[in-house]
Amino acid sequence: MTYFFETYGCQMNIAESAAAEQKFLARGWTRAESAQTCDLAVINTCSVRATAENRIFGRFGWYAGLKAVRAKKQGAKDKSLTLAADFVKDGAKPVYLAVMGCMAERLLKSLKRDYPVVDYVVGTYAKEHFEDIIDDVESKAGATRKSAKIGRDGIVEEDAAYTFSAFSAEKGAFSTFVPIMHGCNNFCTYCIVPYLRGREISRPLDEILLELDKLKENGVREITLLGQNVNSYHGETKKGSGEFLTFANLLEKIAVHLKETKSTIGWVRFESSHPKDLGDDVIDAISKNDVICKHIHLAVQHGSDRVLKAMNRHYTKNDYLSLVEKIRAKIPTVSMTTDVMVGFPGETEDDVEELLDLMKKARFEGAFMYYFNPREGTPAASMAEQIPISQKKARLQKIIDFQQEMTKIEMEKHVGETVKVLVEKQTRDNKTEMLGRTTRDERVAFSASADLIGTFATVKIDSLLGSTFRGTLVQN
Repeated sequence: MTYFFETYGCQMNIAESAAAEQKFLARGWTRAESAQTCDLAVINTCSVRATAENRIFGRFGWYAGLKAVRAKKQGAKDKSLTLAADFVKDGAKPVYLAVMGCMAERLLKSLKRDYPVVDYVVGTYAKEHFEDIIDDVESKAGATRKSAKIGRDGIVEEDAAYTFSAFSAEKGAFSTFVPIMHGCNNFCTYCIVPYLRGREISRPLDEILLELDKLKENGVREITLLGQNVNSYHGETKKGSGEFLTFANLLEKIAVHLKETKSTIGWVRFESSHPKDLGDDVIDAISKNDVICKHIHLAVQHGSDRVLKAMNRHYTKNDYLSLVEKIRAKIPTVSMTTDVMVGFPGETEDDVEELLDLMKKARFEGAFMYYFNPREGTPAASMAEQIPISQKKARLQKIIDFQQEMTKIEMEKHVGETVKVLVEKQTRDNKTEMLGRTTRDERVAFSASADLIGTFATVKIDSLLGSTFRGTLVQN
């Protein structure tokens, strides 16, 4: 039997899809080439923005058409049915649809009721039970097994506590995510994540190291430690040991373990970081361990103290800039990127100027920039002085224009350097040109053989085109 995953949203979703896929492979299922040919489709959803959910609702319509055509209950008259009919032959087998991720958790009780196309709803604390969905689908195909953990409403029974998957890498991946914690305790007023993923839970060290050993067996070259706020990691050395580690401790332990086991893993990245929790010990760990990449994504969100307070961010503009100065002093080669939000309720033009001033002083090499999008259930959604969408877009464009100039200035400083890169893939338009990433999380395009994909190479940076370096291969 076959499965197909559609994954939307953050890196945690990518890791959780990969972990769920392991359960299908263990049961002898194979990955379908497309949703049109699978037995079971899984949509891993995001609820951070309304636009993300609207996209999923659109996919529900498409799957409804696919199901209708397969069942031969209707003709292909509307767009969704026509699209499905283009790929499905008469007499095709049924397709089942499972929905997991933040949107599944937010709409847990109503999703299948409001969207009958959905067969299974997998909440945050139920993702380890995909075997039960497999059992149920196989039973409908004539197998004897039938799951006891799936109710009539299609909701998979949830566990009392969150469970970390033992392995979260896609088959054949040389760069992968390793979740180290789950949930968030910060409750920023614009963010729905704490309500959907719950409070912070940290993964024990021994479980993380076991996964790293398995990744070594698979030849993985790079990992990214994942958490909604990795700096607040507080995991035990072993579950029930009562001996707890900080995030800095974890980085040190991982660095030592990779060296002692002569691991194939040559680089360690991490995200996301909250400015209020990134301490001197973490900066020191990054500085003295070559295996830890010299890149920090440090979401600032805004540069106005008044707006930061309304966002419940727990730091000031000066706090943030002092942290940036400390990081750059201890890690001179570091690159820094950030998240920036404009259009928060009550934001003024003066607030935007404060943000621009912070961005100028922080000298970010890149930024993810967006405007405030109200999420139902968060305090900011009902705040007074909501900003008109036209004004949000104008302010966002102003921020984007500024950051593009800053990105160019900061990146041009590195033209002429010779750097180590992890070769990731061929460029989109040229099969003889490879795309790699540096320890500073910069992209470099250079002529080379595809045999280098998944290995480290040395490249001299010759020029900058947009936000991508152009370079020349020095050695394999």
